[in-house]
This record gives sequence, structure tokens and C-alpha cells, in this order.
Amino acid sequence: MGLPVLASRLFRRGQRQCESPDKNRGSQDRNIELRYHAGMKITTLQMNTRSDKPANLEQARALALRAVGADAPDMLVLPEVFAFMGSSVADKRAAAEELPEAGSTGGLAYETLRGMAREHGVFVHGGSFVEHAGDEFFNTTVAFDRSGNELARYRKIHLFDVSTPDGREYRESATFGAGREIVTYKADDITVGCSICYDLRFAELYRALAEAGANVIMVPAAFTLQTGKDHWEVLLRARAIETQTYVVAAAQTGTYHEGNDERASWGHSMIVDPWGHILAQAREGTGHATATVEQDYLDQVRQRIPVAQHRVL
Repeated sequence: MGLPVLASRLFRRGQRQCESPDKNRGSQDRNIELRYHAGMKITTLQMNTRSDKPANLEQARALALRAVGADAPDMLVLPEVFAFMGSSVADKRAAAEELPEAGSTGGLAYETLRGMAREHGVFVHGGSFVEHAGDEFFNTTVAFDRSGNELARYRKIHLFDVSTPDGREYRESATFGAGREIVTYKADDITVGCSICYDLRFAELYRALAEAGANVIMVPAAFTLQTGKDHWEVLLRARAIETQTYVVAAAQTGTYHEGNDERASWGHSMIVDPWGHILAQAREGTGHATATVEQDYLDQVRQRIPVAQHRVL
């Protein structure tokens, strides 16, 4: 019965705006709070990307600068397709970049991400952008360390080919090929698992990431307004609870044009703890949300409810 109380205390302290500690609390409570603040501070950037790549990259740099000045995070996380969104299949592919060999210079989106890491001395989980590889195109995440060295690449596995309740058709496979590899990487003492948007609906990927050692799972996304209002928060909290990991979701917000059709993204970037509590959530419009992930708390959740040890199937 003690864990929900502990989780509630950490939830209140994990929010960016919170009341100051109560001096009348016991030393145990104060120690919990101090441990919690000793973790890694992660910031999600919430963007309204459209079909102007230079303007989108400038928006990303400006949001990063503002977030670093306000919250001094250890890691920045960008949304899915942060560099270019909407327009036609041909325009998306024209905005694509070939990924460089390790240590070489990349395209505009790649170098924007690397520059953020170097300028601010933070890890950067680069949402995703369109990768051109041979005759194929992929929806790809690239991550960098504090010095701008590449840490990982992940190609989105599950492609969004659906009809939403408002009658719109989405065919991501018309633009992208599907990835095949499950990817994790180290950022200081945490292991980060990679996923992108529609991957969120496939619990088996998240279980595989947790079994691979992930204690934080990233979900850069461009969830539609129609699906987001009903499923976004539910799915993020479910994946966090199931895997007993922190789930960090940087989202697109606002409107963009797909051909002549105006479409809307749900936004609501958020960071969820292993108990399923929302630690931070972005407001409407572009902006950011910040929370601290704490390995000690994650370990407590896993020790007290040892789901991985009890699994049968």
C-alpha cells in the first residue's frame, strides 16, 4: 500500500511548477525529493512543423534555446518529422537527407540536431526526419551525445496506413519503407529505447525495448487530432505502466496542409513515470515540457511489483 503514496509525492515534485517543500515533512519525505531531483532532466519540444524546411529548423533551434534557458535540461527530445511535414509525397522526398558516415557532415536537419547538442551541451533525441537510403526512404530518428557525436539511428517500424473517424485517409507507406531493428542507446546512466508515433499501438515493441534494458522509452509523434483526443494519453500511460519505464513523448501540434487538405495534430507532449503519472505536459501551441527521470524510483516500482519476474506467456 506504500507505493501509491510514494508515487503521488514524486508526481507532485516532478512537475515543473510545484509548491515549495513543506518544512514540517519528515526526513524520509525530504530524502525522497532530493533523490528525485538527482536524476536526468528531459525536455520535450512541441512543434508546429509545416512544409518550409528552413523555417522548421529555425523553429526547432528557437524552441531549444528557450527550453535550455528556462529549464537547463540534460536532454532535448524533438517530435516526429520535425524538419518537414505535409505537402506531397514528392516534396517530402525532396526534403529527405542521406545519413552520413560516423563523424562526417550530414544534411541540414542532421546538422541542426548535432549543433543543438554541441551548443547547449545536452543529449538530443532528434524526433525524426525523412531519410534517403539508396532507392528507399525512411522515417528516422537520430540521437546525439552532449558533444554532438551520433549515438543511434532508428527507422520507424510500424507505418500509419489508416482511416480516421473524420474520413481522412493516411498512407505513410506511400512515402516510407518500414524499419526492422529494435534500437536502444545509453545516455549517461540511462538506457533509452526508440519508437516513433504509430509504434505506440504495438505493446510487443515496448516489451522488447524493456527486455533490452530500456528504462526510458521515447515516442516522438505527430498524432492526429482525431486519434489523439481519445487514445494519446491512454496509450502513453499504458505503455509506461506495462513496461515500468518512463515514457517521453514529444508531439506535433497545430495545423498543416497535406496537398489541399488542412489537417491537425493533437499536441499534448508529455512525460509519464513508471507508475503511469503524467509528470509534465505541454500547453496548447508550440512550447516545451520538462521533468526529471529517476532510476531509484523506477527500481522501487519494479521491485515492489515485479512484473517481469511474474510473466508467464
